[in-house]
Amino acid sequence: MATEILMPALSPTMEEGTLAKWHVKEGDEITSGMVIAEIETDKATMEFEAVDEGTMGKILIAEGTSGVKVNTAIAILVEDGEEVPADAGAAQKKDTAEEKAGREEKVEPKAVQPAPGGAVAKGGTPAPKADGQRIFASPLARRIAKDKGLDLSGVKGSGPHGRIVKADVEAAKAGEAPKAAEAPKAAAAAPVAPAASNADAVKKMYDGRSFEEMPLDGMRKVIAARLTEAKQSIPHFYLRRSVNLDPLMKFRSQLNKQLEARNVKLSVNDFVIKACALALQQVGDANAVWAGDRILKMKASDVAVAVAVEGGLFTPVLKDADQKSLSTLSAEMKDLAGRARGKKLAPHEYQGGSFAISNLGMFGIENFDAIISPPHGAILAVGAGLKKPVVGADGELTVATMMSLTLSVDHRVIDGALGAELMTAICDNLENPMTMLA
Repeated sequence: MATEILMPALSPTMEEGTLAKWHVKEGDEITSGMVIAEIETDKATMEFEAVDEGTMGKILIAEGTSGVKVNTAIAILVEDGEEVPADAGAAQKKDTAEEKAGREEKVEPKAVQPAPGGAVAKGGTPAPKADGQRIFASPLARRIAKDKGLDLSGVKGSGPHGRIVKADVEAAKAGEAPKAAEAPKAAAAAPVAPAASNADAVKKMYDGRSFEEMPLDGMRKVIAARLTEAKQSIPHFYLRRSVNLDPLMKFRSQLNKQLEARNVKLSVNDFVIKACALALQQVGDANAVWAGDRILKMKASDVAVAVAVEGGLFTPVLKDADQKSLSTLSAEMKDLAGRARGKKLAPHEYQGGSFAISNLGMFGIENFDAIISPPHGAILAVGAGLKKPVVGADGELTVATMMSLTLSVDHRVIDGALGAELMTAICDNLENPMTMLA
């Protein structure tokens, strides 16, 4: 039985992707768990594993093709000795609106769910469903189940990602009653992008002027949708402080001299990450995220750090940052930032966290307000350290290196006084850097 291999949804926000590379060719034998392709999502380039076994009968989507919608057939897998169906790939042809509408009237739409872990496949006949959820089983397992009169909804799969395979069906008893399934959790509502301005109307305003049209890629679409939603739905408020960096700069210089032999060089940003991670432990009620109808108070300090990449940004997450040394945080941040720029991060490396840091100080920006990335409770905007006149403890005018910080806070999660307590803890840690090693 021929099986279509579908474009998987490899991230929560993925609607389409680019088929970056095929690792197999037509005629190759495919085994379950085998990496067959690389898919570029809106966030990263990820390996795509096969779920079913067979022979690669036909590749429908060529390498480098972008804008491939999730659940679009990208290849046909056949069994030994089986021919590729004559109409394979017909659905990949560009349809007119009329043709699409006519097909939708004739064919009842079938919900297609990606297999957990990204791999997706569907047989020539639709897989059975239990309580509206698709049951993933190999074509051979479905055929044996049909012959035995077995309801697959009561069979637990032992294959990759819970896939039901031949051995599972053979071990099950015919007519076995399906197991009670847990009620599916309501899926989180996807961010709804605001209605786009009419492109033709906007372009008309610039008749006679020279410009270049830049189509939106997947990453830019997601950034536009998520940040528009965040700014519109999150009640932001802002807390501002300046910190004296001179003690930190002196301490950093001493540490870096001692760490030269280990080829370690700490940045100011490393200290900022550590200061925020410790502050989240010191002010535990502020280490929280918004979960729709409740607040989740986190135990660990998982800190996300914004990294600029071509065409957008990533926020890789440093997990348990409060428990790690400055040198470990520095090495981990360098690794995550490097792979983020190459779009090589896995989803678990940029999802989660309760707090974020956005540092534009290295670009000379004195201060700015950052937008909270849901579900985080807050984000710290870090400006440049600049020499400024200040009044010293003795009342005399002096010069110090001052750095501006702005804490954007979600008022649903953190109230004003609690946010001020968190900001004070961050500043105290930065102005007394030695205490962060205690």
